[in-house]
Formats: sequence, structure tokens, C-alpha cells
Amino acid sequence: MVTGMDHSLRSARVATSVYFVLCGTLMGTWVVHIPAIEERVGISHATLGGLLVLLGLGAFIGMQVAGGLADRLGARVMVPASGVLCGAALVLPGLSRSPWMLAGALVVFGFCNGCLDVSMNAHAVHVEKAYQRPVMSAFHATFSVGGVLASLVAAGATSAGLSTAVTLGASGAAGIVIALIAARGLLPGAPALDATATTTKDTAHAPADKRRSIPRKIRILAVLALMTMLCEGAANDWSALHLKDVLGAPADIAAFGYGTFAAAMTAGRLLADRVSARFGAMAVLRYGSATAAVGITIVALTPWIAGAFVGLALFGLGLSGCVPQLFSAAGHADPAAAGANVSRVAGLGYLGMLAGPALIGWLTHLTALNHTFLLLTVLCATTAVAAGVLRTHDADRPREPARISH
Repeated sequence: MVTGMDHSLRSARVATSVYFVLCGTLMGTWVVHIPAIEERVGISHATLGGLLVLLGLGAFIGMQVAGGLADRLGARVMVPASGVLCGAALVLPGLSRSPWMLAGALVVFGFCNGCLDVSMNAHAVHVEKAYQRPVMSAFHATFSVGGVLASLVAAGATSAGLSTAVTLGASGAAGIVIALIAARGLLPGAPALDATATTTKDTAHAPADKRRSIPRKIRILAVLALMTMLCEGAANDWSALHLKDVLGAPADIAAFGYGTFAAAMTAGRLLADRVSARFGAMAVLRYGSATAAVGITIVALTPWIAGAFVGLALFGLGLSGCVPQLFSAAGHADPAAAGANVSRVAGLGYLGMLAGPALIGWLTHLTALNHTFLLLTVLCATTAVAAGVLRTHDADRPREPARISH
């Protein structure tokens, strides 16, 4: 028999997955239209690179703002509100006619996307806590599904002869409707408020600077997120170019480099929750990052195209469960500040994802592209060594999973 609580949790999990798909779809819709927007606005690749930094800056600010608001207002307010704003902001790049207009559009869109990213992850932490077993990686896998949907939508719109502005506008409008409908399934109220009541007594007499300080564990988690997401960003932008320029793969074959990495990440995230439930988050982070280190080392050193594909698959599979474990640990560290802590870890991680491609590009002035990947080996190995920070996260988890029907 399915209880009301079981039904409520199932609805919350489905609704959270919908927002992850929505976030991935909205961001993916912008990404696949970058070439068309770049051509219409009449900007160079270099100018576009600078504008993308503004998008990242807007996202980082949005993450910091949304973290605190999610704790105070609750996810049932922040998640749908952020989804509506993100859908509305998607149309702005499509309406831009000058570099300055595009710059403003990307700051706004980045800000709204950052708000949605943090608020939905904060809510995912509360859903995971209610389930009493790991489910965070599955949420992150659905984000990747959103990117696939965006590609399909873009292909269909192009075949139908729709303009970029119309496609972005229609996608944004659909996103607004979905964000409003899915809100009914979210957990009621602000879960963090209950914890706030119990922790206020302990912190009321603490020094003000102590209460405002970021816990050491959160700082470590943020640095680990920076390193792992830097590796992910580098693979996103440089895997295909490595196959083409270093190994001499044909352009159509090289294009599958990122696809191999992304597919391995998605598959890994679909499996990571079960692995985490059995062996613990620390094991997922330690052995996952170690596997990623082996994979990217193969990519850096192999002279064979097939070997590079194997390395990219191992790299994606290894990284797949790392970020979800870090976000989950940040959210569970203090239920009263789940949103704020997730925003700190996600914010620094997002900066790493943006910095990764640029850092690899700068290093190519000093050495060959494939040799720059050895930096990623070092970062993954360092993450494996530091994975013990999740030991307390595993210790706090219940031993028996909740009996929740699917």
C-alpha cells in the first residue's frame, strides 16, 4: 500500500527531476544557438569569449543570491520563481542586435540560470534527506537529458525554418509553463526552517564573525568542486580539438570525443546513487576521481585515436559521481543553511568550469595540447586523496534505506 507520505516524496522527486531537465534544456537551447547569434550580432570569436565570461559572472552572482533566499523562503517559492525567470530571460539573447545588448542579455540569463541551479540543488538535498538514501546523482543525470532535448528542439526548429528569436522565445515560454506546473510537486514549506529553530539556541550567543564564517568543511568541498568541474569544463571544450589536431582524427570522428565523455558521465550518474548507497559517498569521490585521473592520463599520452576514446570514457565515468556527492555533502552539512552552502560549493565549482577551458588554452602556449591534460591528472589525483572529507557525510547517513515505492 502506498502511503500519502510515499506519494508526496515521489511527487517531489519527479518535480525536482523536471526542474533539472528544464535547467539543462534552457541552457542547452542557448548553447546550440550560439553560432547563429554570434553571426547575427556580428562579433568575433574573441568577443564572444569575453561575453561568455559575463554569463558566468551573472550565474555566479545568481548562485550566491539564491542560496540565502532558498533557506529563508523555501524551495517551493525559489525553485519555480527561478524557473520562470530563467525561461523569460532565455528570449533576451535572441532579441539582441548589438554586442552591448547581448552582454546585458547574457548577464541576466546567467543570473537567472544560477538562481535556478542552486535552488533546485538545495531542494534536491531535502528530497534526498527525506528518501534517506542517495538520489542526487540521478538528478544531475536528468540535467544532461535536458541538453539532449535542447539539441533535438534546435534541429526541429531549424528544419522548420524558425528564427533564433522565435525558437528561444517559444522554448522560454514553454519553460515558464513547466516551471509553474511542476511547482505543485515540490516539498511544502521551507525544510530548513525546522532546523533553524533547533540551531538558533546554539548560535545565539556565538560571536557574530563566527556565525558569518564559512565552515572549514564547506571551504574544502568548494575547492574540490572547483577542481573537478575545472576538469569537466576542459573536457567539454578541448576533447574534440585534441582528437583532430593532436591525433589527426577526421572532423566527424573527432566530434564524437565530447559525445563519448558526455555519454559516460550520464551513464555514470545513473549508477552513482546505487554505488554511493552501498559503499558511501567517500568511495564514489575517491575511486571516481582516481578513475578519472587514469582516463585523462591515457588521453594525454596515447598515440591512438581508439585509446583516446577509451580514456575519455573513463574520464567521464570517473567524474560523473563526484560533483553530486560534493553538492549533497554541502547541503547536508547544515540543514538550516543548505541553500547557502550549496551556493558556495556550486559557485566556486562553476568558476572552475569556466576557467578550465581558458587555463588549458593558456598552457598550450607553453606545451603541446595533450600534455596540458596532465594538469587534470594532478587535480583528479588530489581530489582522490582529499576524499576523506566526506567521511562524516557517510557516517551521518542512515544504514537502512527508506521504503519508498517507485
